[in-house]
Amino acid sequence: MTPNDFLQTLFPNFEPELKKVLAENAVIKKFNAGDMLMQTGQNMRSTVLIVEGMVKLYREGEEGKEFFMYYLQPGNACALSMICATKQETSQVMAMAVDDTKVLMIPIALMDTLMKEYKTWYYFVMETYRMRFEELLVVIDHIAFKGMDERLEFYLDKQYRDLGTRELVITHNEIATDLNSSREVISRLLKKMEQRGEVVLHRNFIEYLK
Repeated sequence: MTPNDFLQTLFPNFEPELKKVLAENAVIKKFNAGDMLMQTGQNMRSTVLIVEGMVKLYREGEEGKEFFMYYLQPGNACALSMICATKQETSQVMAMAVDDTKVLMIPIALMDTLMKEYKTWYYFVMETYRMRFEELLVVIDHIAFKGMDERLEFYLDKQYRDLGTRELVITHNEIATDLNSSREVISRLLKKMEQRGEVVLHRNFIEYLK
């Protein structure tokens, strides 16, 4: 598919002239599952629109610790790449391809023009900021006010909703990393959830039943 094909399919609300400008300037970039799209400290030269696959965003803390923020799916844009690109700042997050992924790379040189001349782009950017801000507020609420057992249940439920499957192919260690906990704590809490009939722990995946 060409950039125009993706724009027509995934961004139908964009006005025709905006789609034309984006199609003429966007570059399709492919990433394999596990590839990094963005690293902490990286200079941002493009805004990223996800058109295939799924991307996982992390915040990197001290001593290399990582904290899961949210997923980006086809039709989504990376709000943080928009901010960094517009302000010509380096990235403060990491982004990893969960599946084989394709993105449209929009040059930062276009950002000012797009914001000023195309209302649908302006509204799209504002809505992207709003959605990610609200998503981060939910994450912060769980960190600040919930115990690890509630945070784990929220995490698994979000994985189920975002990935669209009850078979969550994720290790106890990966969950611990995402929640900034230890593997032992996560394994103990998962076992309790299994005893309550909320999950089934298989060898290579977790079956979410709630």
